[in-house]
Amino acid sequence: MQNILTYIFLFPLLIAMVMLFIPSERWRVFRRLSFAAISIQLILSVLLAFSFDKELNAENWAGMFQFVEQVNWINLDLGSVGSIQIQYFLGVDGISMPLLMLSSFVLLIGVISSWNIQEKAKGYFILYLILSSSIVGCFIALDFFLFYLCFEFMLLPMFFLIGIWGGARRSYASIKFFLYTLLGSLFILVVMIGLYLSVVDGDVNTFSLVKMMDGAYESGSILDPSSPELIFGYSARVLAFIFLIIGFGIKLPAVPVHTWLPDAHVEAPTPISVVLAGLLLKVGAYGLLRIAYGIFPDIAIDYAGFVAVVGVLSIIYGGMNALAQRDLKRMVAYSSVSHMGFVLVGLASLTSIGFSGSLFHMVSHGLISPALFLIAGVIYDRTGNRQMENFSGLASKMPVYTFFMAIFFFAGLGLPGLSGFVGELMVLMGAFGSSQFSLWIGILATSGIAISAAYFLWTIQRMFYGKYFVRESTWEPNMLDLTAREKLMLIPLTVLVIVLGVYPRLMLDYSNETIEFFIQQISRFYP
Repeated sequence: MQNILTYIFLFPLLIAMVMLFIPSERWRVFRRLSFAAISIQLILSVLLAFSFDKELNAENWAGMFQFVEQVNWINLDLGSVGSIQIQYFLGVDGISMPLLMLSSFVLLIGVISSWNIQEKAKGYFILYLILSSSIVGCFIALDFFLFYLCFEFMLLPMFFLIGIWGGARRSYASIKFFLYTLLGSLFILVVMIGLYLSVVDGDVNTFSLVKMMDGAYESGSILDPSSPELIFGYSARVLAFIFLIIGFGIKLPAVPVHTWLPDAHVEAPTPISVVLAGLLLKVGAYGLLRIAYGIFPDIAIDYAGFVAVVGVLSIIYGGMNALAQRDLKRMVAYSSVSHMGFVLVGLASLTSIGFSGSLFHMVSHGLISPALFLIAGVIYDRTGNRQMENFSGLASKMPVYTFFMAIFFFAGLGLPGLSGFVGELMVLMGAFGSSQFSLWIGILATSGIAISAAYFLWTIQRMFYGKYFVRESTWEPNMLDLTAREKLMLIPLTVLVIVLGVYPRLMLDYSNETIEFFIQQISRFYP
């Protein structure tokens, strides 16, 4: 298993470089190479999962990571100013392993969804493979500079994928996405520089996230809590935590910095919506968990109530906006804002079950939301329209499509037996059992389940029940049930949503040891 993380990380990028030398008119070759690249990435991820030690016990963060690859990458001697050392540092633990598996799987679904892309196929699939490597790199990078590089590299391919292959308002949506995310990246950059100047490995400063997390529990280390220096009345550690909340909160996205998401989803082509909802939002949540909570646990305790309020606001505001939508894809986009709010509430609880629930909900939502966007894409591919009032009684015309729609709508609203229920239940148990904030946080978060049930069930009633009806007669010949390719995408997602709903240990066994260690470290800062 030596260097397997490098193969998973860089193989799609290597295939993208090969594509540069293939003539543009051979569009079938590009999709086949992309499918092969992501398939190999998924196979290697599965092999990694089977070799992962779920019972690993460690005394520090350095011992929690497995399959570690660490070599010096960039060494810059700046003379009297000092030097900069950047490492190629990869590894996985119980938090990143499930997200790595999710990434490889959803990226493969995205390639299959892209199968009909013919216009500018060379550019599309090269950008898609660059995006694939960037996403995976975020989940396995243990050097802050490498993480930030991958985090930033996601912007460029996503900007062009929306801006070139998107809908009528694609330019507006892509620029808005880019500016919002770039703004968040600047906040993260400031913290990264501050941490680098504060952390020493031997005689040199380092970007190592492991050193930063282990140093967070040592007196006099990272942005020393005892430092009397204040910036705008706040300590450096408080400001760093707030900056990370803003930076990663934009990517999450959390209310009120969420407005780029509905526009990006509506204008993005279906495969890119699949990746955006399934993976890019999870990068924001992962960054909060790994960096903000891992390096600043003391501040996470102090600001638990604030994070919980933002989470509840996202749950309720996102849900109410979803309830008001007429466009099916925009409704699903706002539902993502609402459901990612549960992740914030689970993190804010600072309990083992809350953390586990947040991670599980990230994986669950990473399966459900891509399926919902695929379902919205089916209607749009056939009619060029997604307005709910233009359709009725689709169950009689498209029964297989209706079956998959029902599965994922019910998973989204948290029906027992499906993965959405497990994640929400664990988050709410963490919220009600937390000593960090009021019981009202848990009560208000629970109301989000009722709101999600309202907009999902109302959509089912409007579009699938009653007498069959489509607004335009020209759509009628296209109102056919799912094709073999569409079933190929939805069946694996359905199986995983059911399996994780019935047997959540399939994922939780990977994360339990890491989450317990995480909570033990945070508990050192309780008064």
